[in-house]
Amino acid sequence: MSFLKLISDKKFWSFFGTGLIVSVAYMDPGNWGTSISSGASFNYDLLWVIWLSSGMAMLFQYISGKMGIVGYSLAEIIKIKWQNKFLVFGYWLLAEIAILATDLAEFLGIVVALNLLFGIPMLLGAFIAIADVLLLLFLTRKTFRTLEYAFILFVSIIGIGYVYELLITKPDFGLIAIHSIKPILSAETILLAVGIIGATVMPHALFVHSWLMKNKMKEKGFGLDKRIALRYHLFDNVFSLIIAGLINAAILIMAAAAFYNSGFEVATIDQAYRTLTPLFGSLAATIFAIALLSAGVSSSITGTLAGQSIMESLTDFKLSITVRRIITRAINLIPVLIAILLNIEPLQILVYSQVALSLLIPLPLIPLIYYSADKRLMGVFVNKKVTTVLATIFALIILAFNGYLLYQLV
Repeated sequence: MSFLKLISDKKFWSFFGTGLIVSVAYMDPGNWGTSISSGASFNYDLLWVIWLSSGMAMLFQYISGKMGIVGYSLAEIIKIKWQNKFLVFGYWLLAEIAILATDLAEFLGIVVALNLLFGIPMLLGAFIAIADVLLLLFLTRKTFRTLEYAFILFVSIIGIGYVYELLITKPDFGLIAIHSIKPILSAETILLAVGIIGATVMPHALFVHSWLMKNKMKEKGFGLDKRIALRYHLFDNVFSLIIAGLINAAILIMAAAAFYNSGFEVATIDQAYRTLTPLFGSLAATIFAIALLSAGVSSSITGTLAGQSIMESLTDFKLSITVRRIITRAINLIPVLIAILLNIEPLQILVYSQVALSLLIPLPLIPLIYYSADKRLMGVFVNKKVTTVLATIFALIILAFNGYLLYQLV
């Protein structure tokens, strides 16, 4: 199917959108923290890491979505294959911890954005931020299609915001081109490089993509052949994650152009906001905060969906969708409140959450690669050998980087 034929296909556009829901996991406040710190401290040196991370994410999310097209969520496959109830229950608890660690940064992004935009105290902001679950319930009360339209809006706000930021900061496009293809790594940059990679391939994104695609095939299948759905999924996935990669790159580029050699020390999201005002005016700072709020809300909703997907697939709890989502969001609120009450610096929270993710990334990654290569399970959609080899190499790269991060921190 040619590109022109694909984009003129009405069925494709009714199918399109799942990739956007997943893509916000790759532009959440955790990514903002690492990208801003990288650009402000080391100019464009780590831009190549963002492109590498985005490429790896595309492959893993493609495999996850393909599982959903076959008819399984990743968590569901684990329950079917493992069968041992105690083992599955222990896996569910670890998966919930992974989602909590992810959502910590996402939830915090909403709280910080509310504080920056409206001066709302962070403790009060945490309770206001929990209302995003009500937004989720509203957007999905009939079908997921409304949610997909909302995510088009969220991603558009983030993207347009950063187009504006790039226009006013006037980055050096020559250096951008060089550092996009020239790997530079040193003892000073290794931790942030690991942080970018560790914050990119998110456990919850790998879980939720297969679950969303499985539900989409039931809801939107309308007799759609699975092979055609796979082509649609491939384009949706690549297109959405290219946007996410460009936005991540734009965050680093903006930080490098605005803050590197500016004389201002910028190590956190709120410092970036406050530094933009004297350098480029209040409008630049406001647009930055609005984009942050959109990133926080959208990525937090994706985290809540991920919590729903693993609870639904790995446990026998009989809960309504509404109750399940409210419980998931309430659980996610606890670590944020603890962090705020203990006055923990937001940047430290981001670091702690990324360390937890570093430990837990093998949880979905290893089963994803292993079971997607199982012909008895995947049938004609089983991974080609080159796909499995490439996915394994990417997984080893991520595990090596994350292992080095843990070694440095410990």
